[in-house]
Amino acid sequence: MLRTIEATIDSQGRVSLAENVKLASPKRALVTILEDVPIFIAHETALLSEVALAEDWNRPEEDEAWSHLQPER
Repeated sequence: MLRTIEATIDSQGRVSLAENVKLASPKRALVTILEDVPIFIAHETALLSEVALAEDWNRPEEDEAWSHLQPER
């Protein structure tokens, strides 16, 4: 079973898991180094810009321009 656990790695390469992990035997693991910027910021930016973008998207001209992609009624 695969399981993802958040961790931090200090400048000496020591890994600290964000939660306790109990294993019956030693297991292999993969470590992915992430950028300092949290992942949720991209999602937050999209939410914050939604109102401004909706002004352009929610116009009759936009509906007409993209109508060829809508299923037939």
